[in-house]
Amino acid sequence: MFITPQSSVAGFITVDQEGALRQAQQLDEHIALEGSQALPPLAGIPLAIKDNLVTRGLRSTAGSRILSSFVPTYDATSVTRLKHNGAVVLGKTNCDEFGMGSSTENSAFHPTRNPWDLDRVPGGSSGGSAAAVAAGSCVAALGSDTGGSVRQPAHFCGVVGLKPSYGRVSRHGLVAYASSLDCVGPLAACVEDAALLLTAMAGPDPLDATSSSQPVQDYAAGLPPLASLGSRPLAGKKLALIRETLGPGLEPGVASAITEAARQLEALGAVVSEVSLPSLELGLPAYYVLATSEASSNLARYDGVRYGLHHPEAKELQALYAGTRDAGLGAEVKRRILMGTFALSAGYYDAVRTLIQREMASALLEHDALLCPTAPTTAYKLGEKVTDPLAMYKGDLCTVNINLAGLPALSLPASETFSSTLLVSST
Repeated sequence: MFITPQSSVAGFITVDQEGALRQAQQLDEHIALEGSQALPPLAGIPLAIKDNLVTRGLRSTAGSRILSSFVPTYDATSVTRLKHNGAVVLGKTNCDEFGMGSSTENSAFHPTRNPWDLDRVPGGSSGGSAAAVAAGSCVAALGSDTGGSVRQPAHFCGVVGLKPSYGRVSRHGLVAYASSLDCVGPLAACVEDAALLLTAMAGPDPLDATSSSQPVQDYAAGLPPLASLGSRPLAGKKLALIRETLGPGLEPGVASAITEAARQLEALGAVVSEVSLPSLELGLPAYYVLATSEASSNLARYDGVRYGLHHPEAKELQALYAGTRDAGLGAEVKRRILMGTFALSAGYYDAVRTLIQREMASALLEHDALLCPTAPTTAYKLGEKVTDPLAMYKGDLCTVNINLAGLPALSLPASETFSSTLLVSST
């Protein structure tokens, strides 16, 4: 459904009109020669790609001035696989710089607006992708999720956001933020569309040693029609609300939406109980130390020497590094680099990560999936939190532990206010 003109939403950094028309023409020629029977599964489907996934011949900035003129010579593996399956790439969507942010206000180019209310943020860091899907500018889009960056904007914009298991989709060609946490995932209008994209992208990749060797399923085929399952399609399924996500700080609207979602799941036959994950509150500080520490290492490559922005007046190497990074990196990226450089204390936080993994694994031995809000609030006003980074960080409370555990999660719209339900599964 088309809600708001995309020019008002500002979901894209780069629109590739010529490239999209060329891809569509190639499909038309294929149909003329071979007929529609031989078409790949995503033939002609218009998709958008978050701008931290590199695209051959198409500017890829990761939302940063330091890469404002960077045009890659290759595609990210996820993009290659979508194109191989016939998808048409419309362009690159806006994002918080290097994926660091929760509102897309940290983009070096412009903020993106929520298509349901242009005075509100779309979430982040994949806010451009979520807004483009919600505005009807594309059928689906790719995002990346380090601590909730697919799921939280899906929640704010009322679309489906899927974070796959770590390694299920290759990270090759994803501009790194925190390599042990980063995942590529789809945003779509419905679960079936997200499943189709995951099927197309998933699988081992020799260019990514962390990609999973597990066989790829047809995820869409695993979604049986509800009509074939009767009035109680979830009969026999055991779900559990995560108690620690339902306490202080949860907006009343979000709380009522998650409660109503639980009731609806029970009406469909599921048994819904509660489970306690005492380590949940440890996840947020552990995540921000791990993520920023990895970021401080990953972003050292932006030095003004090999590619990207180059400080023209530097007379010696140290001045080149400092001048390039000062001009090319935004305030939030600098803040996270400094935090990571200061707080490199991996031993303790690796122990916290192991505790989180064990607690979630234990809970999932007894339940088919876990249930919690995607975020404690709904979409807030533009500018409301941009000067208060700690308030933004707290918004990741419900999502970061899933990245630390490497588990998959699905964010589903649960009401008209987009108080999404986050389902965590062991598979």
